[in-house]
Amino acid sequence: MDRRKSNPLTGSVLLREVQESDLPLFFEHQCDPDANRMAAFPPRDKDAFTVHWTKILRDENVVSKAILFEGAVAGNVVSWEKSGRRVIGYWIGREYWGKGIASGALAEFLNQLTARPLFAHVAKHNLASIRVLEKCGFIVCGEDKVSSEAGGDEIEEFIMKLGANEQEEPQ
Repeated sequence: MDRRKSNPLTGSVLLREVQESDLPLFFEHQCDPDANRMAAFPPRDKDAFTVHWTKILRDENVVSKAILFEGAVAGNVVSWEKSGRRVIGYWIGREYWGKGIASGALAEFLNQLTARPLFAHVAKHNLASIRVLEKCGFIVCGEDKVSSEAGGDEIEEFIMKLGANEQEEPQ
C-alpha cells in the first residue's frame, strides 16, 4: 500500500535509512545560522558533528531516517532513549521550510515507530516546530529551561508528548 496516498500529511515525503553519504548535507544543514536560532541549538564543528553522527549510526537503540522530498535529501528525523524516555528530533534544510515536509516526515516516522509515549523538546520561540508536533498529535506536557550549548542564556522550551496519558507531567 502506498502510504503517501493514505496520509495527507506525508505528500511526496519518503523516509529511508541514513547513509554516510548523507552526512555532509546534514552538516551543512546544521550550520545554517537561521536554523540554529530557530532550534536554539548551536552548530557543531566538523569533528564534533562526525563523532555525534558516528555514535548515532552505531547505536542500535537509535532510529534515524533521512527525509527525502521529491528524491532529494531534505533532512533527518531521529529517535533515541534519554533518561528512560523515547525522544524524537528532526532537522530540515532551510530550503525545504514551509512546504509541509517536516509534518509529512514526522507523520511517516510515527507510522514506522510505534513506541509510545514519545517526547520532544522544542524552544518556545520555534513556533513552526511546535506546529509540526501539534499536527502529529503531540501536546505540551511541561516546560523546562536548559543552558545553551553555546554557553549563552538559558533557553525556555516546551516538553511535548505523544501517547500514554499526555496530560501527565514529565518527571
